[in-house]
Amino acid sequence: MGIKVLIVDDSATARAVLTDILSKDPDISSVETAVDAYVARDKILKFKPDVICLDVEMPRMDGITFLKKLMQYMPTPVVMVSSLTQKGARTTLDALEAGAIDFVAKPHSNIYDGSNEIRVELLAKVKAAARAKVQLTHVDITKIQPLTYHGALSETTQKIVAIGASTGGTEALKDVLVQLPRNSPGIIIVQHMPANFTGQFAERLNSLCAVEVKEARNGDTIGIGQVLLAPGDMHMVLRRSGHRYYVQLGSGEKVSGHRPSVDVLFNSVAKSAGSNAVGVILTGMGSDGAKGMLNMHNVGARTIGQDEKSCVVYGMPRVAYELGGVDIQTSLQNIPKKILELIGEEERA
Repeated sequence: MGIKVLIVDDSATARAVLTDILSKDPDISSVETAVDAYVARDKILKFKPDVICLDVEMPRMDGITFLKKLMQYMPTPVVMVSSLTQKGARTTLDALEAGAIDFVAKPHSNIYDGSNEIRVELLAKVKAAARAKVQLTHVDITKIQPLTYHGALSETTQKIVAIGASTGGTEALKDVLVQLPRNSPGIIIVQHMPANFTGQFAERLNSLCAVEVKEARNGDTIGIGQVLLAPGDMHMVLRRSGHRYYVQLGSGEKVSGHRPSVDVLFNSVAKSAGSNAVGVILTGMGSDGAKGMLNMHNVGARTIGQDEKSCVVYGMPRVAYELGGVDIQTSLQNIPKKILELIGEEERA
């Protein structure tokens, strides 16, 4: 049986373009539309969609308010339809925090301007959302007491943690990072996001965590308690000069379908850090990072994969596990503790 999709958007153009893309795919059995949240409420009761494509800015009730109500009364996988602006980034991050599975760029009349990329992205994310788990609960950051790391600082400077994530990763990363102490080893992250989103995402994480989180710039050194997030649309690789780790950024071709790519990051970590690294692969559709994690594993790095039960989409971690690149498969909640155990001694403060 095919996927049923409800499009909620006040723009007639957006509804038409989304309907055209979705209705032509054989895996999607039917598409309905609604001009606002109130019409959508009635459509949901009758149509019972598998996935909802939801606009952010709508009259009468905005998308975030509607999303929160939806998750409270009728949890359904939601893909947000967002403009790629700073305001859109902030609102979309709010939506992901409220339970949305993923987001796509707001379509427009010239969506087919010689590229099939947006069509492919929309279809992939809607199909992934249809199989995804709606996460209704996350770590309550107001009650989190960060773990404590007792490793020697001289040892910590030789260690590096590399994390890759995609669908569901924004909340998963937050759940991991808020548990890590200020003196954690340096951390480098690839999260699949557009360019206008990663800066806002890094700022949000930084406001919540004991570690310092920032969007990476070319040449940035990675020190104790520092977290560097790859900028959207830029590959990030790890380099080493003596005892100093730093990152290089580049545009390059997409790898494993992505830029930034987790595979690119993990392969560079295998080369530059070897057995001094810990690799972590979190929730996400596809296979980006799986081969890179196997490479890390093969050079002596320790590797962790998020387990199926706690993943929004058990794609990337599953492929990495099946390839033999994952040493430890565990729940999202347990990953911070495992990271510190693999780096050195840890315990609750």
